[in-house]
Amino acid sequence: MKDWIEALGQDVRYAARGLCKSPAFTLVAVLTLAIGIGGTTTIFSAIDALLLRPLPYPDQDRLHKHLPP
Repeated sequence: MKDWIEALGQDVRYAARGLCKSPAFTLVAVLTLAIGIGGTTTIFSAIDALLLRPLPYPDQDRLHKHLPP
């Protein structure tokens, strides 16, 4: 178990050194992740609110829209 933790620490330090050497790549990577996570969260929230949760009305299965003939 101790070897695994030491290897993880070495990997994290190696990754941090690599990211510090190329700040432009780091910025692009962080922005890409932020946009991806934000977009995914937004889409999931919209689908959850509109499609997955029931409507907050009593007898919601009786709601419908009357269209003119």
